[in-house]
Amino acid sequence: MKRAGVADLPLHYGAVPPWLAERMAKLGLAITEQILANKGKDDFLSRMSSPFWFQSLGAVMGMDWHSSGITTSVMGALKKAINPNAAAFGLYVCGGKGKFSRETPTELKKFALLNGLDSDTLVRSSKLSAKVDNTAIQDGFQLYQHNFIVSTEGNWTVVQQGMSDASSTARRYHWHSANVRSFTDAPHTFIYGQNQGKILNLTDKKAQPIKTSMLEMMAEPPKKMLAEISKLVLPKHHDVQAKDVDLKRLGSILWLAQNNNIANFDELLLLEGLGPRTLQSLALVSEVIYGVPSRFKDPARFSFANGGKDGHPFPVPVDVYDETIKTLNDAIKKSKIGNTDKVQAIQSLSQIAARVEKDFIPNGNFNELIAKERADSWKYGGRTVFGKARKPSNQLNLFD
Repeated sequence: MKRAGVADLPLHYGAVPPWLAERMAKLGLAITEQILANKGKDDFLSRMSSPFWFQSLGAVMGMDWHSSGITTSVMGALKKAINPNAAAFGLYVCGGKGKFSRETPTELKKFALLNGLDSDTLVRSSKLSAKVDNTAIQDGFQLYQHNFIVSTEGNWTVVQQGMSDASSTARRYHWHSANVRSFTDAPHTFIYGQNQGKILNLTDKKAQPIKTSMLEMMAEPPKKMLAEISKLVLPKHHDVQAKDVDLKRLGSILWLAQNNNIANFDELLLLEGLGPRTLQSLALVSEVIYGVPSRFKDPARFSFANGGKDGHPFPVPVDVYDETIKTLNDAIKKSKIGNTDKVQAIQSLSQIAARVEKDFIPNGNFNELIAKERADSWKYGGRTVFGKARKPSNQLNLFD
């Protein structure tokens, strides 16, 4: 087996407010349903094993774009959305944070019994993936979260996270069963985290002679560099800066979201009437659903869909969030009775934006864009964990 990837994230504390958690579950459900309808379960599991796509998903759902909290909140929202629909989706999310991670074996056994799967093999895979990241790789991170997403075919993805008190960062580990041939021979698809220097990594292919020596009870200590297949390291700064975003890609999305531009494309006629701000959100959600892997190298860009609960890059526009969910759900319902026009129009948003960006030249007004979003936030029901956005006052402060 091969681990899919690893991601390093600044530690953030605090709970997701109920008003956002509820919406994250609804948007997560709509996104999952669209991926399953268009690409299937294996594609969904593959996406979940990509740290870049996972981070983009969290950003588009309104979480702090770079924080460790994305892992807990996104997996919690998906578990809430997917598990009640397990029979229809053919997917189930096990585990969670802290004490909930220890419920994974019990949850896996129940799902396996219902679907004729080998529960012992699944439980073993869950335990071994955790043991490898917590013990076989000693990189200073102790696991505190473990999620195991499994399909009715027995395919799975693991998303788990460890914490380092020394560096005040979290490291997220991704596993994908399609890539795994051995749990002890380069198993990860990705480890998302900051390079910590030399560590003990008994899963590295280069460590095979050392493992042999250990089995022969030789005294030489094994120390090898962690060879990461793919690596995503997010900065500690909370604000979204121009360097965090592909400005050509963001600019083409913003340009396309204007109603006068929507009208220029026949594929998007069914989306006319939606406000420009909702189209901006919908275009980025469309990319999360339909975009290819190369589109997720800058997860911060997806925070321009629905902001962030900490106010970066701007408060969560609750009204826009709700209209985005409503539009997606309406398209899903119509597609189930054979009317796929609206789903195709939503898919076209990301496709047209990708074409437009080839010749798009950013105009360098990134900071002005964020300032405008913040100034307009009150119009869209903007909220953060600190409260509701207020209308800017033009009155002079007597104490300035």
